[in-house]
Amino acid sequence: MSLKSSQMPNYQRRKVTDAIMRGLVLFATACAIVPLVLIVGYVVVVGGSALNWEFFTDVYQPPMTVTTMDMIGAAPTGDAPFDPNDPFANLDPEALIGAEAGDEKGANILEAPARGGVFHAIVGTLLVTSLAVLIAMPIGILAGVFLSEFPDNSVAIVVRFACDVLSGAPSIIVGVTAYILVVNATNPNTGQPYGFSGIAGAIALTFLMVPTITRTTEEVLKLVPEATREAALAMGATTWYSTFTVVIPTALSGIVTGVMLAFARGAGETAPLILTVLGSNVLVTGLLQPIAALPLVTYRYTESPFPSENTLAWGSAFVLMMLVLLVNILVRIATRNRLRTH
Repeated sequence: MSLKSSQMPNYQRRKVTDAIMRGLVLFATACAIVPLVLIVGYVVVVGGSALNWEFFTDVYQPPMTVTTMDMIGAAPTGDAPFDPNDPFANLDPEALIGAEAGDEKGANILEAPARGGVFHAIVGTLLVTSLAVLIAMPIGILAGVFLSEFPDNSVAIVVRFACDVLSGAPSIIVGVTAYILVVNATNPNTGQPYGFSGIAGAIALTFLMVPTITRTTEEVLKLVPEATREAALAMGATTWYSTFTVVIPTALSGIVTGVMLAFARGAGETAPLILTVLGSNVLVTGLLQPIAALPLVTYRYTESPFPSENTLAWGSAFVLMMLVLLVNILVRIATRNRLRTH
């Protein structure tokens, strides 16, 4: 018996097993990718159709509604000029046929196309999230430096464990905590609670950003070659000086990546903002009062009975998704360049 014929049964079995495993891998990949593609595609199609210049430059405008009986009562009887700015000019006239007083059809509510935009929510998201990043950056970076330089310290073990727990904590728990500690806390000057504000929302988002920045900083600092540290020490630099002037600049792109990831997570959080910033339908630039945010607009306008507000909600979801997607693409680019450098 030849060597080829003796190995043939085993080869066929391995070939079938390989085909089965490849099929399972492709199936698992499809199960992971297809829902993502469907979600992104649906948001792009529905939310993208809501985008226009007014969407990005105007604030919230109440929906214009009118009943069919109002339309009949206001219907022109002569040769009235056509007004192209009339939001009801394009309504189907057949919708009014048979509508009489007291008729069920006469009580139907017709709505004009969507008005206004989410400029106030875009500004609010940038303000609250940027403030949260400014608060979380020094805390997270310094904590990451401590965990990297003193990994076996008992305090470092506790801090690392706390970061892991906090990074997996539900955002609603963080929101409730911020509500109790900040929103519902008593102001010693007035004796009243501080109330809802952009600062309260920024503090809540800080709780979520710090673990991401801390663990990312720790990991990228571990990638810095030990020879770089030794060279700085050999030049007479102290440990803290070499860390802040040599080690951190070497890993700066990785640290920036962690900050960008933290920004992306904070920008998309809804639960903490519901309990801290409350929301607003007007443009607010002060952080000491309730302020709007894209996640809040998406959440609240989705539950609205008015289709125009539902349209704004899908548009807000599209903008928010594109913002997070853009940040992740930039993170990929920054990480790729950093890996090529090393």
